[in-house]
Amino acid sequence: MSLDDQTRTELEAAAFRRLVAHLRGRTDVQNIDLMNLAGFCRNCLSNWMQAEADARGIPLSRDEARQEVYGMPYEEWKQRYQSEATAEQKAAFEAQNNGH
Repeated sequence: MSLDDQTRTELEAAAFRRLVAHLRGRTDVQNIDLMNLAGFCRNCLSNWMQAEADARGIPLSRDEARQEVYGMPYEEWKQRYQSEATAEQKAAFEAQNNGH
């Protein structure tokens, strides 16, 4: 089966919304964990969203994009859920840092 462009876009958007919802529910998973295991994190998703908005001439600030991904202001999320990265997490990140 081949998907038409509209259906593909709708499915991709729905999958993205599910990914964001999943990440919002997994506040125990730190961004550094995501970076170390998958090479992207919540901040990457918000940066990609902002870049796509910019490419389309849609005004969306960095903070607004992050709020779309985090479901709250980024500073609030950090205060509630972010913990200090361990030495091991930092070392793993430095060993495979791919420009993020």
